[in-house]
Amino acid sequence: MAVYDLEEQEKIDDLKAWWAANGKYVSAAVVIFAIGFIGVQGWRWYQATQAEKASVLYQAVSQAARANDAVKAKEPATQLVERFSATAYAPRGALLYAKLLYDAGDKTAAKAQLQWVIGHAGEDELKAVARFRIAQILLDEKQYDEALKMLDAKTDEAFAAIYSDLKGDILAAAGKTTDARVAYQASLAKLDPKSTYRAFVQAKLDALGGPVSATPDAIAAPGGAAGTAAPSAPAAAAK
Repeated sequence: MAVYDLEEQEKIDDLKAWWAANGKYVSAAVVIFAIGFIGVQGWRWYQATQAEKASVLYQAVSQAARANDAVKAKEPATQLVERFSATAYAPRGALLYAKLLYDAGDKTAAKAQLQWVIGHAGEDELKAVARFRIAQILLDEKQYDEALKMLDAKTDEAFAAIYSDLKGDILAAAGKTTDARVAYQASLAKLDPKSTYRAFVQAKLDALGGPVSATPDAIAAPGGAAGTAAPSAPAAAAK
């Protein structure tokens, strides 16, 4: 029994010595872990709260959009951008509000909303939509070079067909018929064979004289030899 007590005492003494040497580090590690855990949980709670508040504002913008009421959408759309810009709802609300402003004839304000989306959205798809719509507005304003530059930005393959189509519209409006035909051909090359939209693009191509004799590469990337750049989309479709 005495031997057992002696062994236990030695273990306790060893533990005390170890704790004396390392206890402060262990305590610090526990505190750091606790702070980190609480911080992560707090950040998640904050994000959830922000998203919930932003969703309410987005619903207000959405309802105003359905009623085609730009005045009613202004306040919630502004609040989304100013107070909840880090949420996914802010760029979506800005896109809706931009459409309302465009329909109301305020193209300058609509472009400002779309530029905000390009600069702040965390999703490339939303940026691609914003660029497309700005290019449409620039086409309406006959700013053809600026519209083409807007479509030159690298974007997802899913947008290639509509970008090329809009590029064709811009080039046709600028009087660059051959380049426009190449752009329409590029759009057709990217569109699903079963897409009903093909007939719309084909009609525009035929109206300009039909396909241009060119290499597959030239058709896939209009703007090389022909003069201008990337995929584009139908102005009417995105407005």
